[in-house]
Amino acid sequence: MDATAPLAPPDAARAPAAGPLAIDLRGLRKSFGPVRAVDGIDLAVRPGEVVAFLGPNGAGKTTTIDLLLGLARPDAGTVRVHGLDPDRAIAEGRVAAVLQTGGLLKDLTVRETVRVTASFFRATRSTAEVLRRAGIEDIADRPVGKCSGGQQQRLRFALALLPDPDVLVLDEPTTGMDVEGRRAFWDALRADADRGRTILFATHYLDEADAYADRVVLVSHGRVVADGSAAQVKNLAAGRLVSAALPGADDAEVAALRALPGVRAVERRGDRLLVRTTDSDGVARHLLTATAASDVEITARGLEDAFLALTGDGATTTDPTVGTTADRPTETARSLA
Repeated sequence: MDATAPLAPPDAARAPAAGPLAIDLRGLRKSFGPVRAVDGIDLAVRPGEVVAFLGPNGAGKTTTIDLLLGLARPDAGTVRVHGLDPDRAIAEGRVAAVLQTGGLLKDLTVRETVRVTASFFRATRSTAEVLRRAGIEDIADRPVGKCSGGQQQRLRFALALLPDPDVLVLDEPTTGMDVEGRRAFWDALRADADRGRTILFATHYLDEADAYADRVVLVSHGRVVADGSAAQVKNLAAGRLVSAALPGADDAEVAALRALPGVRAVERRGDRLLVRTTDSDGVARHLLTATAASDVEITARGLEDAFLALTGDGATTTDPTVGTTADRPTETARSLA
């Protein structure tokens, strides 16, 4: 894939025939003193999409989420949720959030917490329903302070479901959950998305983004650097990984690998060598004919590779090309040098 070409918009089959975008961010900028946290972010999300919003610490993810939720005001640009400003969207229950910390009283039970929160809204889903959807019916009478971190995250999820929002924003939603809990959580979210709910989530678990997101949006230094399906974003990390068993590989063998055309890095990991290259056939041929290597494997680069390549301090990008998502332009992938 040509990394300079615009990424295609997500599957059009999920798009509605008409109506406002679920999330519409245009030219967002936000600074804190001399630090530009958000530097011109554009993002268009259609109803029913599941979008992973990824980036390293300090990339501007949390600030963008705060702007989307009305917790901060942009210095420039606009935020709309189903055509509404954030304050009105929240007041009408159109958007809700699952954040990492805060918002829970340790002395209340899980059920009491849901009931108290429900009293703040004019109309909500039932307490029993949101407890069931969040998978915490069995701990409804447990004090919040006795719940694990993962259980408290599920409680925050239940609270976010109370107003039956059109848009659900999640910041590290599965922190503290075990593997089984994470899987059940995402199964529930996918079922909601299939019924039309829009989900935007930030996570450090890149496997979650790869497995569950319709789109992956990468941000770095306050700007969007890639926007497309997980497969499209992974393709921007050019090359493949060649792995081979070569016990006792000496410096000369490693140097010979590094000198091969297309080789970008060679790493020793126990008795195996990992070679990142744009010419996997050439590397495999060398390993099998010029060394005693065995068990040679060739794999495509993963989302982690793309993440590091596109958001690392050493990433080199060109000016973004412009494609379209929904009915308006949005910043798309930037190329690697």
